[in-house]
Amino acid sequence: MSGTPVIMRLMASAHSVAEKAGSIVRKVLHSGDLGIVEKTGANDLQTLADRLAQQSICASLSRRFPKLTIIGEEDLPSEEVKEDAIEKGQAEEILQKSCPAEYSGLKEEELVVWVDPLDGTKEYTEASRCLRQHAEVQTPHGGSLTSHSTALCNGLLDNVTVLIGIAYRGRAIAGVINQPFYNYQLGAGAVLGRTMWGMLGVGAFGFQLQEVPADRRIVTTTRSHSNKVVTDCVDAMEPHEVVRVGGAGNKIIQLVEGKASAYVFASPGCKKWDTCAPEAILHAVGGKLTDMHGNAYCYDADVKHMNSAGVLATLRNHEYYASRVPQSVREALKLD
Repeated sequence: MSGTPVIMRLMASAHSVAEKAGSIVRKVLHSGDLGIVEKTGANDLQTLADRLAQQSICASLSRRFPKLTIIGEEDLPSEEVKEDAIEKGQAEEILQKSCPAEYSGLKEEELVVWVDPLDGTKEYTEASRCLRQHAEVQTPHGGSLTSHSTALCNGLLDNVTVLIGIAYRGRAIAGVINQPFYNYQLGAGAVLGRTMWGMLGVGAFGFQLQEVPADRRIVTTTRSHSNKVVTDCVDAMEPHEVVRVGGAGNKIIQLVEGKASAYVFASPGCKKWDTCAPEAILHAVGGKLTDMHGNAYCYDADVKHMNSAGVLATLRNHEYYASRVPQSVREALKLD
């Protein structure tokens, strides 16, 4: 183990830590008490799951890698984290992978970890309200959701992810996406959750890569944060179909699983912890993520957290979609 490169050990830990966080997210939902607070308004919420999941992620990674720089979405007070929230495991499948030569000598202090403990918080809270209304949550053994209640939730839980991204010299090089409620449609008895991960030079795992047919343009965009600039940009792509979902992590999943050909969000609402992990996974399979001006985002520790020039992500044909961005949209979105 001592001879295993730091980046591979960190990825192996992040995989297990993300799964632990996913279980926390599920447990809070099943408890029925989300502990919601508004951060900057009704569309910017924080739940108990956000707080507990971030504490678990940051404490678990910091204990094993004390020299890491970790930046989490939630601004939380320093407090002791309970021992049962610490994840000590590592994913053996990652430790067995060969590390790309360019990353084999990286040190902890050279890496920056961006954490979104619960991406898709709005959909998470809406799903909770829906489930409470119909009283269909079953709690034994960590809980599962009945097929009736999940149908009533209209896919809201698909939007929820846990994101852990790793950056080196400002570039997103590795990431983990955990979907806590994956398989929830199968109802009682289903094993919930899945974890996807990717690293440049290694590949991406935990899902089946698929692409939208070349003659189809399917754009995925925001479900709840739209405005005229966002709509104008989506329309300019001349899509055959528009898929509106929540969460940056979920939108990248749409791309890599062949449900969308472009993720278009012409707004400054997205932040670095939303895009670092998804970008790394997308890049690991040959995709691309930029701002609306075609520039890559930087993930150094001292950068602004806001992705002020929007997000444009594709699995293929990025240049085509970038060329369709209206000049009015470019002018409306400031460069970082």
